[in-house]
Amino acid sequence: MTDSPIKTRREGHVLEVTLDRPKANAVDLATSRIMGETFKAFRDDPDLRVAILTGAGEKFFCPGWDLKAAAGGDAVDGDYGVGGFGGLQELPRLNKPVIAAVNGICCGGGLEIALSCDIILAAQHATFALPEIRSGTVADAASIKLPKRIPYHIAMEMLLTGRWIDAEEAHRWGLVNRIIPAPDLMAQAWDMARLIASGPPLVMAAIKEVVRDAEDSKFQDALNRVTRRQLPTVDALYGSEDLMEGFRAFTEKRDPVWKGR
Repeated sequence: MTDSPIKTRREGHVLEVTLDRPKANAVDLATSRIMGETFKAFRDDPDLRVAILTGAGEKFFCPGWDLKAAAGGDAVDGDYGVGGFGGLQELPRLNKPVIAAVNGICCGGGLEIALSCDIILAAQHATFALPEIRSGTVADAASIKLPKRIPYHIAMEMLLTGRWIDAEEAHRWGLVNRIIPAPDLMAQAWDMARLIASGPPLVMAAIKEVVRDAEDSKFQDALNRVTRRQLPTVDALYGSEDLMEGFRAFTEKRDPVWKGR
């Protein structure tokens, strides 16, 4: 559908997802549901290994919730779809890497969507904020995630004041992986996606599940679940052809051929 707010491009094992909803790429309920279905399909497609999420245009990645839609009747507690707001935050079993290519303003729910990705690349002109405090509401997902990603006091300052930070400061606090000149952002995002996609998909899945499972666990409890093969992705990896292929390729001094099984 050419009028869909979500555009996709597929090449090899990589899926590019572009939020394209003029003028600002804000997300309403319908858009959130489409994003959820898009990432659900990505999750369930065995041939796709990595996704890139970006925004259309040069000014906005995503400002978050569409306040005009809310004023028109979109309930803030409405049906966001299978993946929660933005399609990523609550999508279960998403054991594939997602790269955010932040091409401009990234604030509110847009920053929460970026925080749901595994790697964040930012254009030089990108800016970040959580302005919910100024409209009398709470940035719920960011309040949970951001203090775990960057220094606590910096996260609290952003949450409590709504202060904007530029890409350089975001990089300094570890919010973004790297800053890239705007004309090169998507090319470098694709380079990284292809690099990741060339790796063993079963290992990627295991890494994501282990990290997610361990987030609120004691170290030994999390490690025990891994060593006892209690996580589905780890169990699949340890019994896989790919595991033996990695051993053989190392012994034979050749590049491994990953089959995902």
